Amino acid sequence: MKMVVAYIRHESFEPIREDLLRLGFPSLSISEVKGSGRQKGITEHYRGATVTNYLRPKIKLECVVSDGDVQTIVDAVLTHARTGNVGDGKVFILPVEQSYRIRTGESGEETLQTHPDGEA
Repeated sequence: MKMVVAYIRHESFEPIREDLLRLGFPSLSISEVKGSGRQKGITEHYRGATVTNYLRPKIKLECVVSDGDVQTIVDAVLTHARTGNVGDGKVFILPVEQSYRIRTGESGEETLQTHPDGEA
């Protein structure tokens, strides 16, 4: 199993979510985060003072899938998040050693919720 972690622009999230749902991957977690990278800060003038904010808002998307589904998830993110501009984000793939479904006690890949043909 692998965890796909993507840092993306806010406007990219909804098309990615819809595509993953259509592909049968409804289970994901998101967080609103801030970070800095190659993208420059935004300089604003507020009440006579100049303020530069180097932390840009992003969405952190996390999805645990079987090894064979990683590229499907990555392709969906790249398709909808890539604008060609600095600040599009990054995707990371992390190994997951084990998982458990608390409700039933199931473990391993049977805890992953993939739904063929977008069924929920």
